[in-house]
Amino acid sequence: MSQFSSFLESLKNVFLSFRFSDIIDILLVTAVIYGAIKLMRETRAGQLMKGILIVLGVWIFANVAQLYMMKTLLAYVIQYGLVFLFVVFQPELRSALEKMGRGHVGCLRSVLGGRSSEEEEQQKQIRRGILAVVEACDNMSKSKTGALIVFERDTRLGDIVETGTVIEAVPSVPIICNIFFNKAPLHDGAMVMRNGMLYAAGCILPLTKRNNDVAIELGTRHRAAIGMSENSDAVVVVVSEETGQISIALGGTITRNYTRESLQNELNSLLLDHQSSKDRGTILASLRRFKDEK
Repeated sequence: MSQFSSFLESLKNVFLSFRFSDIIDILLVTAVIYGAIKLMRETRAGQLMKGILIVLGVWIFANVAQLYMMKTLLAYVIQYGLVFLFVVFQPELRSALEKMGRGHVGCLRSVLGGRSSEEEEQQKQIRRGILAVVEACDNMSKSKTGALIVFERDTRLGDIVETGTVIEAVPSVPIICNIFFNKAPLHDGAMVMRNGMLYAAGCILPLTKRNNDVAIELGTRHRAAIGMSENSDAVVVVVSEETGQISIALGGTITRNYTRESLQNELNSLLLDHQSSKDRGTILASLRRFKDEK
């Protein structure tokens, strides 16, 4: 009974000494652990973590059994293992940091206010670029002309652009269709759209490494689209040369069977981001009203 009373007293002291900063600390640690578990489940990190646990298990056994050579060898492996982990997980860490950066930038934009006239003009240019791409994809779908179009978003694709030819032209249906004409010199590569402009063509994209998750009937063009979406936040549009089917790759996932209307709606949603624009406008209006009242 005295032990139970002592336990209750200790529990009471813990609650009395609990601070608001402790709540924040617990929430942050929870978020980090959740992010780590999600990273392991969605990437190859899960398999590597199993290998790490096996190494730790052998190291513990070597310590208990007094296996000097094995213990010394594994001690060196664990000591320098952190460096190897950073090298092995470099793509995953880069992707995670880019997502964090994009999230923070979006929050800052929402707080600081609405769009300038330059941003509004850029939105118009993006809308014009979407219309040109949608009409061109519809034409190429009917003629079964293969196409691969990358819409750059927050992640800059300078390394991809360097593999192709910089054009920097206002997009139009004839230009896009001519680029992907099967006798044209740039038709085999991808076209990169930047801020609504046709920025580059003939670019080489990285292929997806998740071969087991990709449908067998999808060719190199689709695998490159998925690979590009795995390595950035880009929106990638694909027109199949065999079937004329239009697809979109985003975040390592590909969705298929788009019509002209559904393609335009999806690109408008992904690139123009109406909801974020409305949120920024609402916050700006609130700030202006607050300023007027003062």
